[in-house]
Amino acid sequence: MIKEFREFITKGNVLDLAIAVVMGAAFGKIVSSLVENIITPLVGILLGGVNLSSLSIPVGSAVVQYGAFVQAVIDFLIISFAIFMFMKMANSLFRKKQVNEEEVVEEVSATEQYLKEIRDLLQKNARQDERL
Repeated sequence: MIKEFREFITKGNVLDLAIAVVMGAAFGKIVSSLVENIITPLVGILLGGVNLSSLSIPVGSAVVQYGAFVQAVIDFLIISFAIFMFMKMANSLFRKKQVNEEEVVEEVSATEQYLKEIRDLLQKNARQDERL
């Protein structure tokens, strides 16, 4: 059981997933910092110097902090856009690589075809030489 678990853990997919989770968490922190420290203050300035994260409404004894929610929405939109751009770039690179691989396969096929034709011609000439 331990051996199977070790094999499972050391497979590429599990390691790739673990790396992706760590990178995603680090990326999320960067984007959160970008939103919290740069974008939110700029949006606040555009709205007349309002600090979005401190916006709240007292409701009875509770306080509804809708500014934090607005900041979280902005954070989500930026992360979504960044992931969209990354995937768009990755897909275009993947397509280019796939097209290049298809071209190589086609070239090999054409080369193989020419080699087969040359082989057939050589065999045909060898048969003719044997008859003479």
